[in-house]
Amino acid sequence: MIRNIVGSVLALAGATAAVWSPFRAWYDGRHGRDYAIDELFTGITDTRSSVIGSILLPFAFAALLTVLGVVLRSRLLVALAGLVVLGFTILWMVRVGQAEGSLTVGADGRGLGDGVANALGGGVLLLLGAVVMSGRSGRHVSRVDRAPAPTHPTLDGPTRPDQATRPTQTYARPPERPYAYGPPDTAPPPASDVPRDPARDETPPPPGHRG
Repeated sequence: MIRNIVGSVLALAGATAAVWSPFRAWYDGRHGRDYAIDELFTGITDTRSSVIGSILLPFAFAALLTVLGVVLRSRLLVALAGLVVLGFTILWMVRVGQAEGSLTVGADGRGLGDGVANALGGGVLLLLGAVVMSGRSGRHVSRVDRAPAPTHPTLDGPTRPDQATRPTQTYARPPERPYAYGPPDTAPPPASDVPRDPARDETPPPPGHRG
């Protein structure tokens, strides 16, 4: 967000400087609006051009691209606007150098003027604004609604819909089995400790026995 704001400010400042530059002196006190756009391709002459058909036209087009690029947050449009400004400025310098034989810079108003500096600076600001801008982000965060975790999970996994309304079954603990002979401390003694009755131990005589 901050990068887009800073880049937009730089781009708009560069477009403003580029559009304002034809109204300043470009060479030997001659303003940029006096150079016809077709002279950049055929050669520089002394004929003065109208404002609409001057070098202001490509700069106005670059400003329009800049505004669209800022609104749409398009780094490509802003960079294209910077290339248009720099391209036409450099092309003008080449044509003027061919017409004059050389380019000079003088403090007395002779040679290159501040209009050329504004155009070059505006083109650099446009490219810098395109670099600073982050542009549109192609990442879209999608929200995934997750199902709520089961309140009473079972051992087999999460609670199924058919188990959500099933009542919990409770089982009563079976009663403890009582001892056959009472508590452990009252168990009957072993057979070897029971007193024996002699009368019961006598073996009855076989039938027909005479004593």
